[in-house]
Amino acid sequence: MLTQTTTRVLEPSDLDAALAVLDREPVANAFVTARVRAAGLDPWRLGGELWGWYADGMLESLCYAGANLVPICATPRAVRAFADRARRTGRRCSSIVGPAEPTAELWRLLEPSWGPAREVRPRQPLMVTDRLPDDVAPDPYVRRVRKDEMETIMPACVAMFTEEVGVSPLAGDGGLLYQARVAELVGSGRSFARIDRDGRVVFKAEIGAATDRACQVQGVWVAPEHRGRGIAAPAMAAVLRYALADVAPVVSLYVNDYNAPARATYRRVGFEEVGAFMSVLF
Repeated sequence: MLTQTTTRVLEPSDLDAALAVLDREPVANAFVTARVRAAGLDPWRLGGELWGWYADGMLESLCYAGANLVPICATPRAVRAFADRARRTGRRCSSIVGPAEPTAELWRLLEPSWGPAREVRPRQPLMVTDRLPDDVAPDPYVRRVRKDEMETIMPACVAMFTEEVGVSPLAGDGGLLYQARVAELVGSGRSFARIDRDGRVVFKAEIGAATDRACQVQGVWVAPEHRGRGIAAPAMAAVLRYALADVAPVVSLYVNDYNAPARATYRRVGFEEVGAFMSVLF
């Protein structure tokens, strides 16, 4: 018997079916789930298309195609179909990111036409926790960033992004999109920092994606002159306290495998590795 498969751009009427797929892996899919729950499936509001892969009329896999290309619950056959569509449409994204195995296969298929990448990070451990650590007291000086502190927090955000990604977020549009994203996180109470008496940011982090089942911490940064002083673990414990109390019952993040100090800090405050992501940066 022939198995009928098809790939198409999902429409607003497909929302429930798409959410059912996303909800299969609430931690790994938090980024796309948060966007879809906030914006629906209209490409203009979503900031990209959501591609669906069907087998025997059932929606099995998804791929978010916006500023990032993100395979979601993607079977090997779905990955091939998504790669075919991505080749036809051409590269519009600044990165491919997602669970390591399907992302690696997607990149293998796309590299001949989309390569070379600026950088490939093949293994980024995905870490989660659902509780506060017993032996690390939250830093009492870490708090939500206020809306009138945008000028204070922006230089730290730019420094973190540039250090992490390798390019400045101010390139291209002068940083308008990036500044808008930082302002959105500050305005929604999902930006946290420790700011010293002189108005300098010592530590900062954001909760970048949030659903009712999981949230994702991003942009963790300690000012270079304060590194190695034991600031990160209590500061992360403080962010965890806010996240678990106010946002979601499970907190996740992913980290570069070569960043041994960060991985040690996250383990110290109770994060455990549950999988791995992969990122391809253009």
